[in-house]
Amino acid sequence: MKNPFFNNYGPILIGNILNILNIKNYNLNVNDEIYDIKDLYTSGKSDITFFHSKKYKESAKLTKASFCITTESLKNELPKSCIPLVVQNVLVCVSKITSMFYPDAINDDFDDSIIDISETDFKDKVICGKNVLIGKNVLIGTNCKIGHNTIIEKNVSIGDNCSIGSNTIIRNSLISNNVKVLDNCVIGKHGFGFFPNKNKNLRYPHIGIVIIEENCEIGCGSTIDRGSMSNTVIGKNTYLDNQIHIAHNVKIGENSIIAGQVGIAGSSIIGSNVKIGGQAGISGHIKVGNNVEIGGGSGVIRNIPDNTKVMGYPAKNIREFLRDNK
Repeated sequence: MKNPFFNNYGPILIGNILNILNIKNYNLNVNDEIYDIKDLYTSGKSDITFFHSKKYKESAKLTKASFCITTESLKNELPKSCIPLVVQNVLVCVSKITSMFYPDAINDDFDDSIIDISETDFKDKVICGKNVLIGKNVLIGTNCKIGHNTIIEKNVSIGDNCSIGSNTIIRNSLISNNVKVLDNCVIGKHGFGFFPNKNKNLRYPHIGIVIIEENCEIGCGSTIDRGSMSNTVIGKNTYLDNQIHIAHNVKIGENSIIAGQVGIAGSSIIGSNVKIGGQAGISGHIKVGNNVEIGGGSGVIRNIPDNTKVMGYPAKNIREFLRDNK
């Protein structure tokens, strides 16, 4: 599916991609066209993908991409239909190729297309405070309220019966019906994605979006980063307390409750009916199952199965934690 928010500058010749990656001696038609770069799950024929960790080997076996940026040790996990492009540093190379397809997604400057809501078709449709600004490609449903000094930047869809607080910035996001976003939130901005590269950090383009499903509440001062390659998703009926950070590509299931000052690092998956106590931290690429409870101040550094209660650092079964801390 075509990216709805970021302009794709493809197709790009595979020969040009090989030159950027400094790959030689491949017996390929250098004039073959590559239309997009996507993750292992969503890529199709004429796309390029990447495979950098054995955690994703099951997905790698099923990918439909024509080419995959990977390592010597992982290349044999790919299907025969997918040609491996072997490199030393997969993620740095992915950043370079993504920048070719989506150069506009590298930086995240302010939206200079915004105008005052009084100059838009929303002026008689939305109840709003003072100094509300609206960008291009914005949709707002019925019975919505927007607080003072809030900026709805480009590429945002807000459903019906939503309340957006004051001093909030939203961009590159799809917000469903009956969602409350409280004051001082930042949603849909560029995530913390870069790689050290000699004397200069290499910025990674973020071409995903934020999706907030119906009946959610986002607490004051919270930040939800848009996805890098996939999307950041907050499942329906999930409530976030104040000052929470949700990093790029995080997926949170339905009916979850997350207390204040929790941080969830990139590409982690949180199940449904999960409760997380205040100031807990979830490391990146972690999977937390359904019906899990995580005690406040805990540090989660490994996967947690369904129906589990954990606490401490590193987080362990709560019975073990209580036994060890008598």
